[in-house]
Amino acid sequence: MKDNEVPQDKSSFTDLYYAVDKDGNYVTKKSSGWEAKKKALGESLHLIDERVEEIKQKVLDKRISPIVYYMELNRMDTSVLAAYYGKWQWMVKRHFKPTVFAKLSDKSLKKYANIFNINIDQLKDITLYEN
Repeated sequence: MKDNEVPQDKSSFTDLYYAVDKDGNYVTKKSSGWEAKKKALGESLHLIDERVEEIKQKVLDKRISPIVYYMELNRMDTSVLAAYYGKWQWMVKRHFKPTVFAKLSDKSLKKYANIFNINIDQLKDITLYEN
């Protein structure tokens, strides 16, 4: 795209684009936004928020452990969480079961709480977490 064609729609963020100037050279150009991108990002975030709410209900119904809720809330997946926790993914996935979660040691709970930047009480009871 040419440097005078870089989108400048109103947005709450800025992007950096590569554009071609009048001499045909590549230059960087700041963009104050692009309506199509803003809508796509908004829709993505809305879908993530819906998923977090669904998971929250599953935790409250004791179908999954609070670890899954905080993992989703922090936009993590199992591989990222396992890397932070320092264990294999299959081990972390076991902790998603409420019966296994209930037996975790305080050391393990503290490690998860630190990853999510919360305290152990909030980890055990998601209703104590203020979003």
